[in-house]
Amino acid sequence: QVQLVESGGGLVQPGGSLRLSCAASGFTLDYYVIGWFRQAPGKEREEVSCISSSDGSTNYAASVKGRFTISRGNAKNTVYLQMNSLKPEDTAVYYCAAGPKYYSRRYYSWGCPYEYSNWGQGTHVTVSS
Repeated sequence: QVQLVESGGGLVQPGGSLRLSCAASGFTLDYYVIGWFRQAPGKEREEVSCISSSDGSTNYAASVKGRFTISRGNAKNTVYLQMNSLKPEDTAVYYCAAGPKYYSRRYYSWGCPYEYSNWGQGTHVTVSS
């Protein structure tokens, strides 16, 4: 069974940090692009970062660049999103997604694919004092 499972969300104070994990099962992330998205209440889903398993290249949305870091774990079937200097506006449900390298027909100007074939269920992140 192909599955992506996110974990690591929670409540954190402004300025704090969290590390989200995305674990894949039923398939290997080799030759996939893995993206992190978020959706805040009442807002559209936003892609914030992606990583290419084939070459390790990463991309970030302007809203998180310099604060978030995406990486692939030593186990290779896990991808992390390290979130530092968190702000209340980072509050959202965070999802990971994966797709074969050439799956998406569209790409954002900042480099991440627009479309993915597999999605996780999400993990809640709340940034509040």
